[in-house]
Amino acid sequence: MSRRNFLKSSIPAGFMIPSSINGIGLRAYDAGHQFLNNLLLPGGENDRVLVIVQLNGGNDGLNTVIPVEYFSKYVNARKNIYIEEAKSLKLSGVSKIGLHPSMTGLQQLYNDGKLHIVQSVGYPQPNFSHFRATDIWMGASDSNQVLNTGWIGRYLDEIFPGFPSEYPNATMSDPLAIQIGSVTSLALQGPTQPMGLSISNPASFYNFVNNIADPAPKTNAGKELSYIRELSRQTQKYGEVIKVANSKVSTQNVYPTSNNLADQLKIVARLIKGGLKTKIYMVNFGGFDTHSSQTNSGDSSSGKHATLLSTVSSAIKAFQDDLGFLGIEDRVMGMTFSEFGRRILGNNSLGTDHGSAAPLFIFGKSVQSGVTGTTPLIPDNLTVNDNLPYQYDFRSVYATLLSNWLCVNSTVLNQVMLKDFQQLPLTKPGTCSVVTNINSQQNPDSDQRQLIHLYPNPFHRTLTIEFNTSGGHTLLQVIDGSGKLLNTIFDREYSPGKFRVDFNGGHLPAGVYYVRFQNQVFQQVKSVLKV
Repeated sequence: MSRRNFLKSSIPAGFMIPSSINGIGLRAYDAGHQFLNNLLLPGGENDRVLVIVQLNGGNDGLNTVIPVEYFSKYVNARKNIYIEEAKSLKLSGVSKIGLHPSMTGLQQLYNDGKLHIVQSVGYPQPNFSHFRATDIWMGASDSNQVLNTGWIGRYLDEIFPGFPSEYPNATMSDPLAIQIGSVTSLALQGPTQPMGLSISNPASFYNFVNNIADPAPKTNAGKELSYIRELSRQTQKYGEVIKVANSKVSTQNVYPTSNNLADQLKIVARLIKGGLKTKIYMVNFGGFDTHSSQTNSGDSSSGKHATLLSTVSSAIKAFQDDLGFLGIEDRVMGMTFSEFGRRILGNNSLGTDHGSAAPLFIFGKSVQSGVTGTTPLIPDNLTVNDNLPYQYDFRSVYATLLSNWLCVNSTVLNQVMLKDFQQLPLTKPGTCSVVTNINSQQNPDSDQRQLIHLYPNPFHRTLTIEFNTSGGHTLLQVIDGSGKLLNTIFDREYSPGKFRVDFNGGHLPAGVYYVRFQNQVFQQVKSVLKV
């Protein structure tokens, strides 16, 4: 029996060989979870890299990007955990929001023109289960849709039909994707064999490249485990190219110590500089499920969440500095995401519960620095179920990065994303065919066009909605206070002009509702009270 057939017949699908190849596991990306499968452009059409930073657990957006514009309402909603306005970090040219005081690294990146903030990112019908919400983000699916492919896997299936047969080859000799650190419900294996590499932890990476073997456990299965590791080592096609890439880099810039995310990003920078053609790197940092003790009593600027944000901020800043030091800053762009945000109201345990929309960050030298979206609306009479309405669908961010950073053409983009999602002004002109700078979206302090007008407000039965569209794809939705989509009034092509539509909300219970309008790259969300 061949070594390959032995492994395929002896190891169950989706099983990770413990510390295989000295900690580099060949882990599953089965047909149900192909988020990172194959994200490579053939033949080096460009040498750009996308780094994805997952903040696992559901990051609290309101204490990350502080809504200074509505500060009194923010304080009212979070009496025991709000961040003092004087402590929030100011951003150059922006007065309506601030960053958590522990995020000095990202503040510096923003002021240096290397950070973009997208406000209130989410999707219709948000799911508050960690596992299901993560699957939705990985598959780029609707919340009621279960896909057996991922958004990146669908794209690369178009580019590399039949992978992994005949790979690696002269055109693509390197791993298709590399994940550093374990990610809940994610894996890196195709239907029959691995499609990428997973480095289980940074220490194992250095053991691997230095030919230091992790000792097998002293159990009855120890010899068998050593044998499987040896077989894996012999059949691992990509091991040597990783070692070569690692050996090409002798010096890197300084990274913070005792920072697991920084340790992961340091490896990513090293492999990119070392010449790997890998286009996607995935890193993970957890702990954001802050139901309790999110802040310290008496000092809300300190505590668990402050430590988490400080770790993320300093790691990304060090990574960006290292990319500049290594001379590869032009090639790399990164994004953060978390599977959901937190509720508007703080709870009685100095924490926050599972919520809907939250901000995310795009970082890199080629980002168009700014803020997309407006300060999240916070209603007056809040309940424990109230959530922030989403302003931008997370799939719009994906579509923008695929189109305007990795240069995916429109035909393939529609096949990958399954629907037509608006693209956002996230990248500088010249990267690919980019969305141009839009002042009302880029600068939250500028006067935004009044795209929609609601009356009467409050309303009892019929709500009249007037809207201005510049033509093209136009969408109008009604969202309830929990963040769930109630009604899509229309989603179609419009001619330019001013229009009016009536919405019958007589059947709705009293409370706060949101009307979300989207016209190509523009969007606007307004609140309305039903009485």
